[in-house]
Amino acid sequence: MTFDLHKLRLLRELKHRGTLSAVAAALSYSPSSVSQQLSQLEAQVGLPLLEPVGRRVRLTPQAEILVAHTEAVLEQLERAEADIAASLAGLTGRLRIACYQTAAFALAPNALTLLRDAHPGLRVHLTQAEPEQALPALLAHDFDLVVTEEYPGSPSPRPTGLELEELHEDALRLAIPPGEGRAVRLAELRDRPWVLEPEGSAARHWALTLCRTAGFEPDVRFESADLLFHARLVEQGHAVAFLPDLLWSGRTPTVTLHPLPQGLNARKIITAVRVGSSRHPAVEACRKALRQAVEDLGAFGRPPAAARRRGRR
Repeated sequence: MTFDLHKLRLLRELKHRGTLSAVAAALSYSPSSVSQQLSQLEAQVGLPLLEPVGRRVRLTPQAEILVAHTEAVLEQLERAEADIAASLAGLTGRLRIACYQTAAFALAPNALTLLRDAHPGLRVHLTQAEPEQALPALLAHDFDLVVTEEYPGSPSPRPTGLELEELHEDALRLAIPPGEGRAVRLAELRDRPWVLEPEGSAARHWALTLCRTAGFEPDVRFESADLLFHARLVEQGHAVAFLPDLLWSGRTPTVTLHPLPQGLNARKIITAVRVGSSRHPAVEACRKALRQAVEDLGAFGRPPAAARRRGRR
């Protein structure tokens, strides 16, 4: 039995994207073209690969087997691509990165500068995206590297097929409006308005767990994935919040910060890539640049190390 790798890719895309229309949009096909090619694949296999579920379709057990083998083939092809790239004298091509907001704000500019200086032939695309959207997109080959996060006590599910590497441990602190300088315990803020990240996010789950452990349910009046907005609300006295140190890199905090209980007071910043591409020179160069960006990172108004070095010249 001979399989068409292109059609197998379409079946794999359907598994990761969920609908024929999503596959069509991602690959610039019409839904009817995707459906027709999958029907041709079914004819090749001689077994049903899709079954209707309401207005959608899902993969049959036999289709799941095919997708698992397709994943292995694509992983091996990515390893081949990495080996070919490593054999060349210069690093060229395109690298697609997804990065959530605070890491994009604090780490990405310096990392991009390092990549540009070291590898001018590499074309880098960066998209700001939250981990909940970025990791599935990485599996779907929409990105080559994702900067994600993991909160204490509520580690995110780690999809198979990805290689994760810890980049940095970012302290989390209780943030209250400026001028409220005395030390406070978390439980004392039970009657204050809070700003938290949206429901369903790992950050929201961690924050709720922390408050409930302290014996109260937070009065969440503001929701946003934008931590700069959180900080502004705290600055203006509208809310209290949990804010990461990464938010203040290179500048002085504009709110009053208090430590959180040990074991629950830091999130992990992680880079994720597909297993087959982990040795690709562009991926290795990006991870190296991000590690250097962390090393150069300042904290609480201290200039980044790179800036201090420039100042001494």
